[in-house]
Amino acid sequence: MRRKPIVRWRCLSLLPFCLAVSAQVTPANQTAPQGPVSYSSVNQLNSLLSQLEQASQSAQADLGKLRVERWKTDSRTKRQAEGNVESIQRNLQTALPEILAELRAAPENLVSTFKLYRNLDALYDVFQSVAESTGAFGSKDEFQSLENDVSALEKSRRSVAERVETLAGAKEAEVNQLRVALQNAQASANSQPPKKIVVDDTAPPKKPVKKKPATKPGPITEVPPSKPQ
Repeated sequence: MRRKPIVRWRCLSLLPFCLAVSAQVTPANQTAPQGPVSYSSVNQLNSLLSQLEQASQSAQADLGKLRVERWKTDSRTKRQAEGNVESIQRNLQTALPEILAELRAAPENLVSTFKLYRNLDALYDVFQSVAESTGAFGSKDEFQSLENDVSALEKSRRSVAERVETLAGAKEAEVNQLRVALQNAQASANSQPPKKIVVDDTAPPKKPVKKKPATKPGPITEVPPSKPQ
């Protein structure tokens, strides 16, 4: 199977933008809060992840049936193939489910989506190598099963690459809108003359305090003495 690098290179062309966004995003082990996500976006992601999980389960089952020890080749090639098989199985059982959980918690997180693409890209490389070795040294049935798994993995990889491109375009448009809004706000602020504030620090004159006039005592009247009885 010849590899089709079109989507890969289109996605990798977005890498500088993705890295710029990731510098402002919460680390992967801390899910950043997101705004409302459209139903169509969530539905697309759920369909993609469901197909990917089915492909993962099928691949794990086929790899478990693989008998590398029966291959008609040298021991060095067998050891390398067995190591690759173990690496793929560990990824499908541990790393991949963790990334899928991140995406379900934040469906439009660009960094997590790109992380999924990179993981699938690495899986595809190793899986294709194992499938080719199986076709050369293993049975025809084993090769056909792994070939189907590689095709399913490639389909999911392309879908994730397209989603990365879509999300990157949406984020870039959002940044441009914010930049225009900021420029308009700055232009509006510069066009208005600055307001003058007059500060009067002159203390008002103190009013003289009027004293109340003292009250004069009235005349004292004498009480006549009482007559004796």
